[in-house]
Amino acid sequence: MRSWVLSVSAAVLLLASGCAGGNAESEALLREHGLEGASTEEVVERLDRTHEDRAAGLAGSVTYDEVVLTDGGSEAVLPMPEDRFYLAVAPWTTTTHECFHHSLSGCQGELVGEEFDVRVTDDAGRVLLDRTLTSYENGFVGLWLPKDITGTLEITSDAGTATQQVSTSADDPTCLTTVRLA
Repeated sequence: MRSWVLSVSAAVLLLASGCAGGNAESEALLREHGLEGASTEEVVERLDRTHEDRAAGLAGSVTYDEVVLTDGGSEAVLPMPEDRFYLAVAPWTTTTHECFHHSLSGCQGELVGEEFDVRVTDDAGRVLLDRTLTSYENGFVGLWLPKDITGTLEITSDAGTATQQVSTSADDPTCLTTVRLA
């Protein structure tokens, strides 16, 4: 019995030290890029707005559950908020790209610095978002929406208007590049 307890204790100690190593690596990566102490939302918004971290070699991918950051040598995994979904939308008129999980450092939309009136309503008709947003350096606007909803996205700008169905479940894209303004 005693040897079993010691074995379990040793296993717990090994797991804890392995986790601590992963956390140290994550903390070092975040610190190196000036993201230490930032919430997942703050990290996503900062990295999505500019190309600064792309030039520094930091890459990030947004999924339903997490944001994975890497600089080629180290990796940090940040949990997404339990009740929020990040949808990066790149309205376009001439050119677009295929995408599913938004790359905070790799995706580039066509319309940079453009102003958009953005409205999202859920299937029950509740308005979830109704704001004027300016697209980032990467041509995207970032929308924080409730998880696990379906609804309608309407975007209007000087370039035109688009309406598209959206969903925010685990099987849905975090990168929406099919919103063509006409």
